[in-house]
This record gives sequence, C-alpha cells and structure tokens, in this order.
Amino acid sequence: MSKNQVFDTHSVAYENWFVENRYVYQSELMAVKALIPHNAVGMEIGVGSGLFAKHLGIKEGCDPSAEMRAKAIARGVNAIDGIAENLPYENNKFDFALMVTSICFVDDVKKSFQEAYRVLKTEGSLLVAFVDKESEIGKMYLKHKEKSVFYKDAEFYSTKELSQFLTESNFKISDIVQTVFGNIPQINSVQVIKSGFGQGSFVVIKAQKNG
Repeated sequence: MSKNQVFDTHSVAYENWFVENRYVYQSELMAVKALIPHNAVGMEIGVGSGLFAKHLGIKEGCDPSAEMRAKAIARGVNAIDGIAENLPYENNKFDFALMVTSICFVDDVKKSFQEAYRVLKTEGSLLVAFVDKESEIGKMYLKHKEKSVFYKDAEFYSTKELSQFLTESNFKISDIVQTVFGNIPQINSVQVIKSGFGQGSFVVIKAQKNG
C-alpha cells in the first residue's frame, strides 16, 4: 500500500485521531496560527481532510488522496489533486504556504521546498509544521513506526535537518515555535506555545522567501 493509498483507505481512522486527541490538535492549531501572516492569502500543501485549513481560514490546498480531498471540499476548502514536488499552481501566487505533518510523506523534501518557493510571492512565507524526530513523541513514533498504518513508510526529520533543507532552498528562517509537551495520552488541556525547539514534540518553522 502506497503512502497515498493509506489515507484513502484509512481516512476515518485519521479523522478519529483528532477527535480522540482534541487537546493535542487544538495545541497544534494554535501554534500554526501564531505564525500565519495577518490578512494574507495562503494554501496548504498536503491539505488532507481540511482539518487545519478550515480553522486557519485557508481556502486553497492540494493533496494526492481523493478521499481526503473530498472531505476537505466538504469543509469548504478548494482541494485539488497535486503533490508537494509538483504543485498545481502558478508562480508567485500566494502570500504563504503551509505544510502540516505532511513533510514526512514527501518523497523529495528539497524539491517540495523549491516548489513552495516558486508559488510564493516575493517575501512570502513557508510554514512547515511537523513532529520533531528528536522529541519525545518523535522517538516514540520512530520506535513503533513499523506497526503504524500511517507512519510505516514515513520519513521523520529533526528541526535542524529541515532548517538546513530550507536554507539550501533559498529560504531564510524567521521564526520557530513548539508545543505538545509530554506524552499524548497524558495531555488533557490545550498547551502553551514556546519559542524555539527542543522541548515540544510539535514544531513549526516559518521561513521567508529570499528575493
């Protein structure tokens, strides 16, 4: 089963995770929202079922999973077929682009960042939100990934690794925040957002297009 087929087949299980772990989800939403530019038009790469786009006011997105796109469309997001390495958008179109926990399913990270760079306006921003592989939850996911329907074929990264990829793709890191502290089953309230990385498992990097 391919990375994309997993989401077509298990879309209900995907959605249920966010219901069952609503405080983690709400904490992640807040961390992403904190770095989204005000009054800006953006899109989400790997929009999935639109759970983040809907609550962040993002109206455009692409995803290779037909099942997930259908759910996103039902949530009011214009979700179209597309992958991160070949975005179905024109040059210099958006003020910002967002990737939420989708980077671990991308086949070519640097190509995806180059594509994001292409569709962003001058001084546009790319927000990359992910589970840091060096964090508590990241280490747990890595340890048990072979047993996971979703993460079996995923490739996890550290904040330093993604920051390096972004820099090599001509982005300038402008901000990094973190949230989701502790183990998921023990999180029973919305958590704070802290600057930097190294403590929280969920990290958001904001990188600005140079030129």
